[in-house]
Amino acid sequence: MSKIDIPSIEKDGCSPLLQQEKAITLFTDLKSLFKGPVLIANVLPVFSGFWLALYFSDASFIDNWSLFILTMIGSTLIMAGALALNNWYDVDIDTVMARTKSRPTVTGNISLQIVLTIGISLTGLGFFLLLFTTVEATVYAFVGWFTYVVLYTMWSKRRYTFNTVIGSVSGAVTPLIGWTAIAPGFQQVPIILFLILFIFQMPHTFAIAIKKYNEYKAARVAMLPVVRGLAVTKWQMVIYIACLAPLPFFLTTLGTSFIILATLLNIGWLVVSISGFFTKDDLKWAHINFLYSVNYITIVFLMMVIVTLPIFD
Repeated sequence: MSKIDIPSIEKDGCSPLLQQEKAITLFTDLKSLFKGPVLIANVLPVFSGFWLALYFSDASFIDNWSLFILTMIGSTLIMAGALALNNWYDVDIDTVMARTKSRPTVTGNISLQIVLTIGISLTGLGFFLLLFTTVEATVYAFVGWFTYVVLYTMWSKRRYTFNTVIGSVSGAVTPLIGWTAIAPGFQQVPIILFLILFIFQMPHTFAIAIKKYNEYKAARVAMLPVVRGLAVTKWQMVIYIACLAPLPFFLTTLGTSFIILATLLNIGWLVVSISGFFTKDDLKWAHINFLYSVNYITIVFLMMVIVTLPIFD
């Protein structure tokens, strides 16, 4: 009689292949729960703010290594907690929108009670760690968390078009968290970093809202294109992007290379935005705007770090 190969079964009754599939599913669910790309995008400005504070304070990175770890881990946990709480609260909206139907809160892969517990636990742990940095950094982290979870998610998102303004505040405080772990925040550089992020998020979010117009409309989320129309949204995008133009010139201490690059990026984005008045394909134009905005903010904040590396001194 020929021997039949039977997959080995572990004590829990699952084959190695099934265990691997479960692990992949869990990783995918957690990545969706914490909105992986969004979380990473918010961590970068924290790092940039911390790095620039070291640079302008003539402080050593090595001497502040433990402070760096506490700042990065603490702020990341707080942001992850806020994003989890957003998913927990918005499960009814996420059920309607196609782009969010795979989130574990919708599929049921992770129960709402567990998501709530995760959100609260990560938030609490994050604040506990940040308290070992500075009070000011902790306060900015709280402003960001409270603005995103309470003022944006629970209050304004479903009711008012200015929900985007409120949401932008929560994202804009991230470099202040990093900066104030080292130095006081009421200085020109961190304020400009805040303004860059705040203004950037408006056209960035509008581009997403145009791309997902039908989904936001079906979910009855008060996004500007849904309530006021595409024409008004396009004009606001142009205005906000134009407001970015003078900001690099307030960061002359970062050098000419940074100012030139940031200015070119601003001009390029303004051209892309204005082209929206002449396009016949609004969805394609919105997607191009979205891609440009993501690359724009990544390049700008990475460039801030690169031009202040010791090799450029």
